[in-house]
Amino acid sequence: MKTALVIGASGGVGGEAAAALLRRGWRVKALNRNPVSAAKKRSNLAVEWIAGDAMRPADVIAAAQGAGLIFHGANPPGYRNWPGTVVPMLDATIAAARTSGARILFPGTIYNYGPGAFPILHEDSPQHPHTRKGKLRVAMERRLEDAAKDGVRSVIIRIGDFFGPNAANNWLSQGMVTPGKPVTRILYPGSLAIGHAWGYLPDVAETMMRVIEREDRLAHFDRFHMRGHWFAQGGELVDSIRRVVGKKVPVRRMPWLAVGAVSPFVALFREMLEMRYLWREPLQLDNTKLEALIGPESHTPVDDAVRTTLRGLGCL
Repeated sequence: MKTALVIGASGGVGGEAAAALLRRGWRVKALNRNPVSAAKKRSNLAVEWIAGDAMRPADVIAAAQGAGLIFHGANPPGYRNWPGTVVPMLDATIAAARTSGARILFPGTIYNYGPGAFPILHEDSPQHPHTRKGKLRVAMERRLEDAAKDGVRSVIIRIGDFFGPNAANNWLSQGMVTPGKPVTRILYPGSLAIGHAWGYLPDVAETMMRVIEREDRLAHFDRFHMRGHWFAQGGELVDSIRRVVGKKVPVRRMPWLAVGAVSPFVALFREMLEMRYLWREPLQLDNTKLEALIGPESHTPVDDAVRTTLRGLGCL
């Protein structure tokens, strides 16, 4: 039985990755500082919860013993202390991969890119971010690339803004709708006429599995972009939400002036404000390289994806 270590299994993308691995017959270990609480939160995942801190290399190295794959989906909760956590956590994963010989599977973001790379992002598009989080993401990917020179294998699957039934930290669940409440209005971050890329996490996880199953064709360090759900106009996602809830709920623009006013006091609003530029221009990811490797990527019809997401968020 193949063994994988998932870091971040209690989160959205990590949980979906763990579920996809289990469906394929992998033995899945999950590192968490509070495994009892994590097991209750994700009781649907038949993983082996292991107590440990992703910030401590010794904990990750111990948990990764016997693993052929390490999924690195660790993120600080509530966007707190990114500079002091995200790079050390990745360094711990790299140390564990070096010891175990596992390949690292890393979910990439669009934060790496500044407006100069828009509107279509390719794997070799220049990464010149002007935001703090974007620069950190670039530094993380460079660490993986440098580690490949020493034999540490990794693959990055990049997606757009994500959504899914168990995903909490994203634009849809933190702004557009309110978890736990019926959808009575939709707050949209940008213009409804501007295109945007989204990744539905169950699709992302399935696509990731198909990539790692082609190990014989992967470079020591490799990147792939996933097209996901590309809406040529942002209003297409709004229309899907309306169809799913069965009524034409009103749409309002994100109150950016108010967000800016309170951002010095609310970490989430500071992070949202920093990423506002991603909504001012069309943004899509080219998946030519990905589909040359695996064929058509996994793609759930948009209304089905939105319905499952809203049900998981407690909005239906």
